[in-house]
Amino acid sequence: MIGYIVLGVLAVVAVFIAAWLGRRAGRRSLQQRLTALSNRLGVQPPDEGGVEPVLSHLERVTGEAAEAVTEASSDAIRLRRALDTLPQGVIVCDEDGEVAFRNARAVDLMNNRHGDALAAQAVTELLESAWRDGTAERTLDLYGPPRQTLTVRTRLIDDGRRPLGVIAIIEDVSDRRRLEEIRRDFVANVSHELKTPIGALGLLAETLTVEPDQGVAQRLAARIHTEAFRVSRIIDDLLDLSRIESEEAPPREPIYVNLVMAEAVERVRSAAEQRRITIELDEPNPPIHVLGDRRQLVSAIHSLLENAVTFSYEESVVRVVGRQIDDEIHLSVSDSGVGIPARDLERIFERFYRVDHGRSRDSGGTGLGLSIVRHVASNHQGRVEVDSREGEGSTFTLILPNPPAYSA
Repeated sequence: MIGYIVLGVLAVVAVFIAAWLGRRAGRRSLQQRLTALSNRLGVQPPDEGGVEPVLSHLERVTGEAAEAVTEASSDAIRLRRALDTLPQGVIVCDEDGEVAFRNARAVDLMNNRHGDALAAQAVTELLESAWRDGTAERTLDLYGPPRQTLTVRTRLIDDGRRPLGVIAIIEDVSDRRRLEEIRRDFVANVSHELKTPIGALGLLAETLTVEPDQGVAQRLAARIHTEAFRVSRIIDDLLDLSRIESEEAPPREPIYVNLVMAEAVERVRSAAEQRRITIELDEPNPPIHVLGDRRQLVSAIHSLLENAVTFSYEESVVRVVGRQIDDEIHLSVSDSGVGIPARDLERIFERFYRVDHGRSRDSGGTGLGLSIVRHVASNHQGRVEVDSREGEGSTFTLILPNPPAYSA
């Protein structure tokens, strides 16, 4: 298109020269060139009628060319902006192998401080492979931090007759890979957690059928009851976790924090009394509201209390405190029990993860409580913080936003 504009400008200059000289031969030559140009552009050539028709025709042709250039430029800008919105990185090379375009995501991925050299090298190699083989693909593991997994796919671009360039698509599949690993671990953990008590149930029942001693039979029956309760607890916690995960946006209403705390304490009071553990409830005064789902919040506080009772020493104290701090509500559960080693703090919210496997199993713990707490916090746009020292105890704090409109 730009070439057409240049030709038009040159033609205009020629017209003025011909008009100034007044030469018929010059006008005839100009007419011939305009006719050839008109045929090339696919428009009607001007009639022989002097300079004015020629000038009009040139004005029309140059106007059409300028409009076409403007439209092409707008289309290019629109395409670039659209490609910048893609979550994948896009790199396009021309027929000479030079990079003609990178979208914003490709720039971000290639400029990663820890992985740019490996990613850039892989993209370069795959682009070269696409020139030879038509397509190429590779998965890159960048160990960061943060750890990333990228898939790079390249493909040759042609018009059916000759190659026009190559395109590379870079996709960050880190979250997808992480979810796949979590899913695999979850299935393996559920299978293991259920296999142990179910195996014990079968063995105990088999022994019970041939046990003549009444006292031993009663002890075996008690063990069967314990293992059955453990299976039931695992299933109940799995159902609770599944329900909470599926309710990413649970129905919300103003709820008294005091009532949530009191209900959670009552649910765990029996277990605390069996171990002679005192639960101190420090409610906010005056009472305050939180915007949320009551059932989920009670489950979260109950899970924190249950852990505190399980890992506290007998005849100790567990404290539950509710406070409003600025625009947040802090619900804390503190104990002076065994505490959590620093190496385990990053993993305690994983499903089925236990710091003390033996003690958790003996107490009937499923390893799902803190995972439930984390998801409840996420569903309420909140967070969970933990402060723990091994041998000194732990404090878990569920922090929830408190919109001013629902403050007491």
